[in-house]
Formats: sequence, structure tokens, C-alpha cells
Amino acid sequence: MNNLAFEKFTFHLLIIDDDEKIRLLLKKFLENNGFRVSDAENTKEAKKIMESLIFDLLVVDIMMPGQNGLDFLKEIRQTNQIPVLMLTAMSDPGDRLDGLEIGADDYMTKPFEPRELLLRIQNILKRFSTNIEENNQTNETNFGPFSFNIKSSNLYKNNIPVHLTTSEQKLLSCFCKSPNKAFSREDLNKQLGGNMENRSLDVAIARIRRKIEEDQRYPIYLQTVRGIGWMLQTHNETINENY
Repeated sequence: MNNLAFEKFTFHLLIIDDDEKIRLLLKKFLENNGFRVSDAENTKEAKKIMESLIFDLLVVDIMMPGQNGLDFLKEIRQTNQIPVLMLTAMSDPGDRLDGLEIGADDYMTKPFEPRELLLRIQNILKRFSTNIEENNQTNETNFGPFSFNIKSSNLYKNNIPVHLTTSEQKLLSCFCKSPNKAFSREDLNKQLGGNMENRSLDVAIARIRRKIEEDQRYPIYLQTVRGIGWMLQTHNETINENY
């Protein structure tokens, strides 16, 4: 995958490794190759960061104090299909198979060549981006544990239906047809045929947030874009409402 494929937006990666030297070297190397990179020294710190930021890929070391990388992967796979590349100093093929069976997208054994890591990350993101495009072609938009079918206007969380009113379905459909794009009140009102005035639009936004956000004060999916309106964020970091 060449760098041209990354021009649409900067991918945000999270490196989770208790070895500070490796973590910071990888961070600098990947940033020099066009990525936005955050890092955490353990899974507890990583989960805290992931509460407020959306990442495109995780680089996770297996051997860490506290919760190890495999248990962390098993936990997040219950609600999140974010791409994960596992790192380990272990050479046992069984460990590699364990990671792949749990849901790792790729696996590298330390020590490794940074250039190879870069290529593996690019290949994972290419595959994942292709899957997103295929989902869009099947009228499906995914964000976090949620999936919205544009054709049926049904919302699911981990494959479990989430009830939406008709007005909520129509509004969420506008966002899901063009994810990661900011809409003004005028844009939404036009798409909704003028059937939703300012107050009713605010109410519908608040109701949708109650159903998809953990903390409505700091939404990570249906975000406010200052000076414009709102957008449905399906990748990258949270946009602060004061931005």
C-alpha cells in the first residue's frame, strides 16, 4: 500500500507495550511515516485512553505486567473489531496461533525490522478499509459496537437491535449515509424534507446520543462540530465540542 492511500485522513494508532524504549522508538518511527500515534504502558492505561479516542489500529505486546496482551485482545473483541497487530518476544508457534484464534489480524516476533512492521500495518489497514467499503456497498455503516443498516433503518449494538423512533431513524440515516462529514442544521433540515425544526432536531440528537454514547457530555460518535453542526465519527480521534 503506498502513501497515496493515506491522503484521505491520518490513521491514528495506539501502541501498548510496557517497554518504554521500544514504545517510544516505534512511536517516532510511525509518526515519521505519516501516522498519528498514541501510546500506553499497559492495558489499563490503554482502555482509559480508548474511552475518549477512536483508533484505527492497535499494536499490542503480549507479555506485559497485569493483564497480558492476549487477555486484552479477548476482552476488546467482545465489543470491538478494531484491527490489532500483536508483538511478542515468545517464539512458540502456539502463542501465535492463540493470538490469531482470538482475533489478532497479524503477529510479529521481537526483535523485528521496523520497516516490516510498517508494511504489515499498511496491509492490515488496506484490508480493513476494503471491508469498510464493502459494508458501505451493502448499505451498512459501522461505528464502535454499532451497526446501522441504511436500507432497513435498523440500528444494532453487538448484533442486538436498538430501538429508534421514526424521526431518530431518519436523522441517523442522514449521518450514516455520509459518515465523518459535518452537517449543518440547514443540511439536515433539507435532507429531512423540512420536517424537523431546530428544537426537534436538538431533541432527536440528544435522544440518539443517549442510545449510542457512554457519556453524552463527551460524545465519541455523534459529535458536535463548532460553527457547523454535527457529524457521525467512525474513525480517528474525538473532536472536542469547543474545537
